[in-house]
Amino acid sequence: MLRIVQQSIVLSASPRALYAMYLSPAMHGAITGGKVSVGARPGAKFRAFGGALAGRTLHAVPGRLIVQAWRSSAFHKGDHDSTLILRFLPAGRNRGRIDLVHVNVPSHDYRGVEEGWKNYYWKPWRKFLARKQRSG
Repeated sequence: MLRIVQQSIVLSASPRALYAMYLSPAMHGAITGGKVSVGARPGAKFRAFGGALAGRTLHAVPGRLIVQAWRSSAFHKGDHDSTLILRFLPAGRNRGRIDLVHVNVPSHDYRGVEEGWKNYYWKPWRKFLARKQRSG
């Protein structure tokens, strides 16, 4: 059975800046703590966490939307890629909201994906932005 993960988070940066951070290999890697391959061009390969996450960009609207084919190393060989949709919206002065919809997540990895976004993206991203603001 396939499942859907839906999450939203407000971070202390503009939607455009958050979008750029996600699509910058250097910034994405600084947030998550490892080497990242990512790009906005359709077909650009995505790889993070030593290959534990992999996929490709399907569509991007600058500053507003990213759609990726996505899979974790916990997906079984026969599992289809899931689809990740990240929408970037304003949420007040110099704050942005990311709405995540992650569809076709296999049931056997649902909890890992759902908790993974919180533990490996949202928490480190919040800490990264706090450090960045303190340093000027």
